[in-house]
Amino acid sequence: MPRIAVAATAPFGADVLERLARRHDVSALLTRPDAPAGRGRRLVPPPAQVVAARLGIPVLQPKRPTAGLELGAPTVVVCAYGLLIPPALLAERRWLNVHPSLLPRWRGAAPVERAIMAGDLETGVTIHETVEALDAGPVAAQEAFAIGPEDDAGTVYAGAAEVAARLLDAVLADPAPHFEPQAGEPTYAEKIGPEDRWLDLARPAEELVRVVRALSPHIGARAELEGRRLTVWRARVGADGSFEPLEVQPEGGRRMEAAAWRRGLR
Repeated sequence: MPRIAVAATAPFGADVLERLARRHDVSALLTRPDAPAGRGRRLVPPPAQVVAARLGIPVLQPKRPTAGLELGAPTVVVCAYGLLIPPALLAERRWLNVHPSLLPRWRGAAPVERAIMAGDLETGVTIHETVEALDAGPVAAQEAFAIGPEDDAGTVYAGAAEVAARLLDAVLADPAPHFEPQAGEPTYAEKIGPEDRWLDLARPAEELVRVVRALSPHIGARAELEGRRLTVWRARVGADGSFEPLEVQPEGGRRMEAAAWRRGLR
């Protein structure tokens, strides 16, 4: 297998990095700078950087990637990196992007979340050449898998990481992989914003449950229940067709079963 570098930041990218490092020589990780997080706003390293440090992989964290970066490999695997790679840097070596959708469906920042929200029955992984246009490069490999009725974003991302590592094994082993242009009308997965998190309880219960699944376990859907604002982490459609929260988190509190939270209100 050839030596590779990886460009990754988010948890999905960290998962793919760890899987690749088990059977590939990873020369370097390109990731975003540490960012403030939590109430204390202290600097926290990206998830991919945490994995790289544990595995002894050198890390580069420029605010903006530029031409001439010392990546130490002829191929870079990009997975949930989150920064634009300029054309001059793309021209220096091969860049392969891992995208957790069946491109051209759900190009953009939140493909798994948008697929679940839309009620898609399947998604997949696409390995494509990184180009200047968003997730628009020609495809080297693609594989679909089902989205189960109870799968949340965490489950789907984990499945996508497993598929991605396997597809990359084949693509990276080929000295001259074949690329096919994307076919079909693209759809776009916009970044999740505050308005996407809010549960309008007047909406159908099935739709609300999909939003909860799409935003768990990392983002969280928000709602007002019993006059209190909280985060909903798990929910289902009740026997009477109503929206039924199962796991919630009060503001400033911990996650708990919704039944226990309701008992505490008495």
